Amino acid sequence: MDEVVVKMADCGVADIPGQVLVTFALGSCIGLTAYDPKAAVGGLLHFMLPDSTIDPARARANPYMFADSGIPLFLDRLYQHGASKRRLILHALGAAQMLDRQCAFEIGKRNHLAMRRILWKAGMLLRGEAVGGEESRTVRLEIGTGRVWFQQGGTQRELSPPVVRNGGNPWHIAS
Repeated sequence: MDEVVVKMADCGVADIPGQVLVTFALGSCIGLTAYDPKAAVGGLLHFMLPDSTIDPARARANPYMFADSGIPLFLDRLYQHGASKRRLILHALGAAQMLDRQCAFEIGKRNHLAMRRILWKAGMLLRGEAVGGEESRTVRLEIGTGRVWFQQGGTQRELSPPVVRNGGNPWHIAS
């Protein structure tokens, strides 16, 4: 497997089966994965903050840092690679309560709410999520299968099974 690292405040899009997009140490940040099983195109966005209006200059320099500017650009990149909005399978991970034990800022919670609001306005829903808590997560998305798995607290967990293109599987995708 060829791993492609998606850094903090960045995104990656891939269409080569066998490639794996990975982002490390999601704390209060969110890793949003998107996969189109028919086009075999997937992407991973690692955003840090909910609202770009807090620092417009930074948002212009790096729109992937913020949910409100990064998510639309991320989706556009997927569409440019042949993904279809109606076929996208979305998962979200992260939004932990890190370094803010008194919940003064609640960045993770605010990130999660901002992302859900943006997706809802776009007419999109999450298939699954692993959010909250107090531990960071490392997330992987396998291109070609759409499999999403993550590591948290030393344990590896699968958030979505691979897409099976034929058979009686609930993940069956019509060609």
